[in-house]
Amino acid sequence: MGKQNVLIIEDEPELQEILTYNLEAQGYAVHVYDHGTRGLEAIQKMVPDIILLDIMLPGMDGLEICRHLRSNKSTKRIPIVMLTAKSEEVDQLVGFQMGADDYVTKPFKMRVLIERIKSLLRRANQPQDDDTQVLSSNGIMLDRLQFRVTIDGKSVTLTPTEFDLLWQLMEHPGRAYKRYDLMDAIMGDDTVVLERTIDVHIRALRKKMGDKADLIETVRGIGYRLKSNY
Repeated sequence: MGKQNVLIIEDEPELQEILTYNLEAQGYAVHVYDHGTRGLEAIQKMVPDIILLDIMLPGMDGLEICRHLRSNKSTKRIPIVMLTAKSEEVDQLVGFQMGADDYVTKPFKMRVLIERIKSLLRRANQPQDDDTQVLSSNGIMLDRLQFRVTIDGKSVTLTPTEFDLLWQLMEHPGRAYKRYDLMDAIMGDDTVVLERTIDVHIRALRKKMGDKADLIETVRGIGYRLKSNY
């Protein structure tokens, strides 16, 4: 098996060097770009396994790059991790709405970033085999094999994290999940995340679900559940 390709779009030379050194030490092939437009062009040509993406970039910012990638059939399933100094929850929400799978604020611990990369790559490489890869209820249909989502017959674009989150809730309607249990279920229990991260994902998911948003209930003091009857 060849090395997995990590493509980084980051314009800080020192951080480029640190990321390259540590990721190559983990066995990844690393490709670095310091310009948004050139980085997007490179992604479209090589289709990497995962992307680390800064928000503030020359040429084209990370949010716009994210939007382009999620609207393109060949790149819409590539895991994207935002690397940015912006730490406000509203900034994270915008990033997730544009299609990011994870959001790491600077400065960050390299160990945490590497574990998140490993977790996202495991999810992206999960085997997809039989007809158990389709879930349907309350007008929502999820198809893992085609990575397709429809709500009341209309196609909806979800990020891989949002897809897995909705899948988990739909598999067990009525079950109240604690925040960290839900993140463990979709990202792996070896991934270090803040409990509030799930709130940002849920907000972005609800917005995309439109009239079906109230299917996802907030359970005070616990977390979330999908209504078992609608």
